[in-house]
Amino acid sequence: MVHGGAIEMFHQFLWFSSMNEMDRRKRDNCRSNRSPMKTTTLFVLVILFSSSSLNVFALNYSTQYYKPVNSFRLARIERHLSKINKPPIKTIQSPDGDIIDCVHRHKQPALDHPLLKDHKIQEVPSSMPKRKEETKRVEEESEVMMKRRSSDNVNGSSSSSHAWQTWHQSGERCPEGTIPIRRSSVNDVLRAKSLYHYGKKQSRRSSVSLDQSHRRVDAPDVVSGNGHEHAIAYTGASEEVYGAKATINVWDPSIEVGSEFSLSQIWVLSGSFDSDLNSIEAGWQVSPELYGDNRPRLFTYWTSDAYQETGCYNLLCSGFVQVNHEIAIGASISPVSSMSSNQFDITILIWKDPKVGNWWMRFGEDTLVGYWPAGLFTHLTDRATMVEWGGEVVNSRLSGRHTSTQMGSGQFADEGFGRASYFRNLEVVDTDNSLSSVAQVSTLAENTNCYDIKSFYSNEWGTYFYYGGPGNNPQCT
Repeated sequence: MVHGGAIEMFHQFLWFSSMNEMDRRKRDNCRSNRSPMKTTTLFVLVILFSSSSLNVFALNYSTQYYKPVNSFRLARIERHLSKINKPPIKTIQSPDGDIIDCVHRHKQPALDHPLLKDHKIQEVPSSMPKRKEETKRVEEESEVMMKRRSSDNVNGSSSSSHAWQTWHQSGERCPEGTIPIRRSSVNDVLRAKSLYHYGKKQSRRSSVSLDQSHRRVDAPDVVSGNGHEHAIAYTGASEEVYGAKATINVWDPSIEVGSEFSLSQIWVLSGSFDSDLNSIEAGWQVSPELYGDNRPRLFTYWTSDAYQETGCYNLLCSGFVQVNHEIAIGASISPVSSMSSNQFDITILIWKDPKVGNWWMRFGEDTLVGYWPAGLFTHLTDRATMVEWGGEVVNSRLSGRHTSTQMGSGQFADEGFGRASYFRNLEVVDTDNSLSSVAQVSTLAENTNCYDIKSFYSNEWGTYFYYGGPGNNPQCT
């Protein structure tokens, strides 16, 4: 005899599976001119009924093995999804297969946080960071140079309005008073290690003893026993920083294993990397495990305890308060850069409201996305002490060798413009809420045979760097 609850869960699971299969076909049709990943979207293989549970055997995208999923676990997943998938006022089908829900902003997940129960949404920041004359001159020269390259058909654009989001191609937008949220599915959760791990980064703490003799005393502790590797630029470890900005080149690096990712982002940091790190992060990432494909996507992250219990990606938990109805955090970015052809980038600014204390995020030059309330943090309630810019990948070494997951464009820094990925116009927000070009940065890459970074300065791009690499190669094993 099959219980009614099990039958209901079975029908729900079949509905989600059919929706994901339709999404996969739409993505395949949209991307017929691109190389597909060599992994397979989750699908149901065998369904077994018993008197107490419904067992679903599924192929997991991230680990590529068969695992049973019983009705009780599916029920837990459904309960969790009901918390983060808020009832929409409008739903938009994106050409890439995503479903974008337009949710009333007073119903968004952020406001479920215990610290935000009586939170009044801050409509706009009390003030924007001011540009110093030198910073303004550098940015103006940068725009002139990028337009010149565009007219020569070398660079598509430096404007974030050209590297926008795929769901906008549908021609629809969310109405004023709502925010767009990428809908999470059962399959999204099943790709994660567990329901608890869904939408979370692993801790950066290292359990591996490494030779640190070659590292600067003030170098950030980014080495991770979880196989995370970096190529980053960073500020000094005891500076007073109230925000950071950069323009980030967007690519679609290949990912070898579904559980790995490749990202390019800004970190705004304070606290100890061992236990109580406060981190605010934003950029783009390719993560098959989190999103089910290999498209670059705009993302955010936050933690107040070194990635242990607090925080999450995007809007997958309560915390980040969104105010914008045009940007969907977690949605794919389009178009992306091509080798020796058009280059596209996005500009991200994160800064602390000098009066209210919330940490705001701006996309492009004029699009306010939302903010992280100051109450979420401990150290960042005051200021940041370090900023990092750069790339990060996961190297799982499943085959006993270094992963071939790419960082950035998949090319080393020496390849330069049009081939290597870049961060340009690195800036920080000072104590007087002024943006200033970073005069000098230090750089770090754990294994330069796999991924590297090289920084420069020019009148057009201010402080900038090229970074990335292919991962596994004859010198990186």
